[in-house]
Amino acid sequence: MNNELVKRKELAFQLYEVLDTQNLCGRERFVEHNRETFDAVMDIANKIATEKFATHNAKGDANEPTFDGHKVHMIAEVKEAFDAYVESGLIAGRFDFDEGGMQLPETIMTACAGYFMAANPSSTGYPFLTMAAANVIRNFASQQLKDAFMPKMLSGEFTGTMALTEPHAGSSLADIHTSAIKHEDGNYRLKGNKIYISGGDHQLSDNIVHLVLAKIKGAPAGVKGISLFVVPKFRLDEVGNPAERNDVALAGLIHKMGYRGTTSTALSFGENEDCHGYLIGEEHQGLRYMFLMMNEARLGVGFGAAMIGYSGYQYSLEYAKERTQGRVAPNNKPTDKPATIIQHGDVKRMLLAQKSYVEGGMALCFYAARLVDDSHTLTSDAEKKQASELLDLLTPIVKAWPSEFGPKANDLAIQVLGGAGYTREYPVEQCWRDNRLNPIHEGTNGIQALDLLTRKLWQADGSGLKLLQQRMESDFAKVTGEQSQKLITSLLPYLQQMQSLLPLLGQHLISEKQSILLANATCFMNIFGQVVMSWLWIRQASVAENALIDIGLTEEDKAFYLGKVQAAKYFVHWELPAVQRDIALLNDMDDSCSEMRAEWF
Repeated sequence: MNNELVKRKELAFQLYEVLDTQNLCGRERFVEHNRETFDAVMDIANKIATEKFATHNAKGDANEPTFDGHKVHMIAEVKEAFDAYVESGLIAGRFDFDEGGMQLPETIMTACAGYFMAANPSSTGYPFLTMAAANVIRNFASQQLKDAFMPKMLSGEFTGTMALTEPHAGSSLADIHTSAIKHEDGNYRLKGNKIYISGGDHQLSDNIVHLVLAKIKGAPAGVKGISLFVVPKFRLDEVGNPAERNDVALAGLIHKMGYRGTTSTALSFGENEDCHGYLIGEEHQGLRYMFLMMNEARLGVGFGAAMIGYSGYQYSLEYAKERTQGRVAPNNKPTDKPATIIQHGDVKRMLLAQKSYVEGGMALCFYAARLVDDSHTLTSDAEKKQASELLDLLTPIVKAWPSEFGPKANDLAIQVLGGAGYTREYPVEQCWRDNRLNPIHEGTNGIQALDLLTRKLWQADGSGLKLLQQRMESDFAKVTGEQSQKLITSLLPYLQQMQSLLPLLGQHLISEKQSILLANATCFMNIFGQVVMSWLWIRQASVAENALIDIGLTEEDKAFYLGKVQAAKYFVHWELPAVQRDIALLNDMDDSCSEMRAEWF
């Protein structure tokens, strides 16, 4: 099988042909870079991911971490991979030069992340969680806390986590019980329990820095009373080195269906009334601060889902090119040679569906990464604001759409392999198990649907939605390719139907029909997601059609671009029409779900 984790042609297409990423080098923050440095960083990522991460993906899955009552044990290869990642400098890739970072664009860091997610999502979790936690400290903590923790997190000496979920509360952060009491030393003492904490204990680093949500005694009820604390596994001595153990205890490891190589932990804080925590920012602002990490994580979850889907797709594609079975008309006589299964129409369908899901998901996530770069580095404040508003609108889709369709791609990959796909001798079943987490964590897809419908559509007087419409219209006006123009014509009726729904949805949200609408929130997210993805596929098809005009293309390049056009055609003709059901349900305000009663099940 082809051992290329991510096709470089695919990354070059997404980054340089669709997004024109090299023009970022004209902005002040990235002036030290050029396309050559971007490519060099991606080469490093590819090498480490291939040699240090991919090589133990299956082994880590088969030999998950264990806890002997004193410490966590895992296979040695995880530590080797983590150290290689740290030594490369990638852990500080997006941070400033004066912080020891590489000051790279989010778009390029996303591409680098793609190699690692495709190689080994479990081992990748440790450095990725650390980068996200360090960024929260960077943005909101005091200088004292920054100086104490950030340098060693960016050097890999310390790792990071986010500790949000509690056993009784799940996604309902308003109901957390973990408490914090201010101590005479000016810091706080925390007490409570957290669960499902990824990377919550291990032996990969000298210290683990937990970002913990808790309520200070006397705080307002609900989410308005939540504060955020740095809670290290080991407290620091006078020179900043780990010293005595903090009152943070591992209660146990949680054994998962997938992502088995990442420790998932139940943690106890303050069993001995001596858990030191250090307030980040202001009291009662913790959820706002944590949302920076959560939104980053949501973008990361979406991209991870796309890349795990991509891994399964690549494997099933190579398998289909090599596996012979049956015959295809007109060469279907018993005396004819067996055909490779990729020649069968149904296998083509399954592969094309996978291609549309995973390459579409990649395009969506790269677009979001570019919006992150634009929101930070455009010179105009108004343009920065627009990028932020559009990113905010799209974040539920960036998280939910790839995590819905990535596992679907993995399911189809198993089907392409047939019985072999259902065995552990082939990697596609692990891809599916790993990917099945992504619709759940960092806010379930149901939560994303509610967020989109009740908040994101309407905030800032609907400015995000207006910007999206403007971007679509601008892109469509530039399209010259015949096939892409036809796809626009096919998309427009669905776009118009979605737009006509919006006033109705707005009315229902403030009426007695609100409960019906909220029960049907996923219907609108399906519509919105498929319209957005159709637009992004048309963007890819348009670039591909323009590239095909070049008479000097190699046969390989020509095949690549024709594949893009065909995948866009498939998505708009096969996947987009499925939203007619959701449009009908919303127009009819179907109450099948909302009016169902517990006793009727």
